[in-house]
Amino acid sequence: MPRSLELGLNRIFRSRWGVAIVLGVIVLAIVGLARLFSDGDDSRPSLGTASPGPVVSADPKDDDSVLETDPPPSPSTTPGRAKPEAVAYAFASAWADHQNVTPKAWRAQLLPNSTTKLADELDGVDPAGVPAERVIGRPSLVPVSATVVNAVVTMDTGKLSLRLIAPDGHWRVDGIDWSS
Repeated sequence: MPRSLELGLNRIFRSRWGVAIVLGVIVLAIVGLARLFSDGDDSRPSLGTASPGPVVSADPKDDDSVLETDPPPSPSTTPGRAKPEAVAYAFASAWADHQNVTPKAWRAQLLPNSTTKLADELDGVDPAGVPAERVIGRPSLVPVSATVVNAVVTMDTGKLSLRLIAPDGHWRVDGIDWSS
């Protein structure tokens, strides 16, 4: 390589402007070569064009059976067992009764209306953190299926949401949530 070419390239690559110009020339060369070798067919989408809108392939009037228009089935209870409203009320009352009781005694009063899963989750919970003192309303039920019901119980400082399940016809609280 001749000495003058070597010195010229050395000066170009030591300067920021020189490197920027070289990179610009490379990018222009790649774009130019791509246009030169493309077939000129613009019907195919490229990176610079927007994709077409979604294509609807189903008739919206057809029944796809995804949405059920039938109401959910009413909750079923084994004869002689408490109905979900009574279980929700009893659980909420026991949950709010947390004054002057030990955590063990508080959990024991919740156990008759709790699933094993919820009882395990409540193990070691301090009842002093319960944000309500008393139940002030009747539970409102929203049936999900014949064996699952969501209940909302109005308390003195907010709402206690309960998920009740009855796989064997015996209703028990499986989940709790609080909103103030």
